[in-house]
Amino acid sequence: MTWTEWAIVFFVIQIIHGLGTWKLYKKAGYDSWYAFVPIYNAVTLMKIINRSPYWTILLFLPMINVIMFPIIWVETSRSFGKNSYLDTFLAVISLGFYNYYLNYFAEINHIKNKDRIPKSSSGEWVNSILFAIVAATLVHTYFIQPYVIPSSSLEKSLLVGDFLLVSKYNFGARAPMTAVAAPMVHDTIPIIKKKSYLFNDEDAHQKTSWLNKLQFPYFRLPGFDTIDRNEIVVFNSPADSTDNINIFSSDRNYNKPIDKKINLVKRCVGTPGDTLEIKNGFVYINGEKNILPDRAALQFSYFVQPKTNQFNAKLIKERYDITDPFQIINNQNTYYFSAISDEALNKFQNHPNVSSITPNKEEDGARNPNIFPHHPDYQWNNDFFGPLYIPKKGQTIDLNLKVLPLYKRLISVYEKNDLEIIGDDIYINGNLVTTYTFKQNYYWMMGDNRHNSLDARAWGFVPFDHVVGKPIFIWMSWDGIKNPRWKRFFTTVHGSGEPISFLIPFLIVLSIWYGFNKWRRRNKKIN
Repeated sequence: MTWTEWAIVFFVIQIIHGLGTWKLYKKAGYDSWYAFVPIYNAVTLMKIINRSPYWTILLFLPMINVIMFPIIWVETSRSFGKNSYLDTFLAVISLGFYNYYLNYFAEINHIKNKDRIPKSSSGEWVNSILFAIVAATLVHTYFIQPYVIPSSSLEKSLLVGDFLLVSKYNFGARAPMTAVAAPMVHDTIPIIKKKSYLFNDEDAHQKTSWLNKLQFPYFRLPGFDTIDRNEIVVFNSPADSTDNINIFSSDRNYNKPIDKKINLVKRCVGTPGDTLEIKNGFVYINGEKNILPDRAALQFSYFVQPKTNQFNAKLIKERYDITDPFQIINNQNTYYFSAISDEALNKFQNHPNVSSITPNKEEDGARNPNIFPHHPDYQWNNDFFGPLYIPKKGQTIDLNLKVLPLYKRLISVYEKNDLEIIGDDIYINGNLVTTYTFKQNYYWMMGDNRHNSLDARAWGFVPFDHVVGKPIFIWMSWDGIKNPRWKRFFTTVHGSGEPISFLIPFLIVLSIWYGFNKWRRRNKKIN
């Protein structure tokens, strides 16, 4: 839905609210017309139910309001003496229309200065749970989101089992785009393994169903930071889908809402306006070789021929710091190492059992059909790719059938234009065009593990509206289930030099805070 359509829905809701509560406002000592005035009616309602006027803000925050509305319905009925479990059930199950019964048929009086504390222990328990969920959802959605590293594509910088805190406010918090969804979960509800949001996945491309029309337009709060080259970023995968179509297909239907696509973490090696090229596995930006931060380490895959029949896999992994386990190829005496850094390789090649080491790299000009843009005119692969211009907002490019495969999805899907090819001519929104001006910034996200990372080389550009946030802190790290990496607890993600753990200072501050609170409560009890 567009902002205009949502504005119409908003005003319809105000009318429904007014018709169902105007007598309640009057019984509470306010003029009836207050119930129909947008926003002011909510502020007044907070006075009626004896709650903070700041609650009004929560009613207009996507995701938070889904939790707040049932609370307001229940609080309204209780403010007029309807405190039973049946009243609470009817207020919630009727989606607030229980107010119509109270407004037109019930003999009720307003309870001024209603006690905010529930009269029963169960009611107090429910209140505490609900507001804990509201507070956690507010932080999770607009400020800080926890995230765990699931793959080794950024090994050395981020390890599998790292638990991150991702800042939403650095690049500007993106408001939720899915109007109705369960709080505190992503796309799946744990345990029951069901979809956590209302959306017709099969109809996502056309967006004709009423469920899909409930999507909010894209909106992002102002940020104070921009995405720098080589910065690690969390974003929604452009290629995520609920179907089983091969993710490399350029014409597949990515049928999930943007904010419910899987979260990925990669390094942004190309920023808007850059021209990117990959030569022999190394990235070049605007003709110059890209230099990664000192905490990063590129890793490639190799074939290793031993002198004897086998290696001691566990010993080699520990001694030479090889990220992923290696395997025998085709039951022959050849081993495949999926990820080795240059440092580890230089050590390992002197191993007494190594006969030869061969890089697993593709040849220049050999087309890999799984590589973007998945078009026969582009003979690109993982190790030799580009040159490719990364679109910048407001920048205009010449558009023809040669470059169209590179930017077709950006124009038609990400920027929502009708694109049609008639003969050798390109039509956008019914107009014949030879140029195109981009509406948003795009980024090129890659893993440092160059031969073991599913990244932009497979699915192309990442639009800015897919960006989630910036990882800033590793608060916990585990190698498997039983092995904590204590040196990585409470370390920063970015920066130079060896990461410094702030675990001890954190524990000291936590102990002081705990002791202070305990002393304060004890002193208060004595006084």
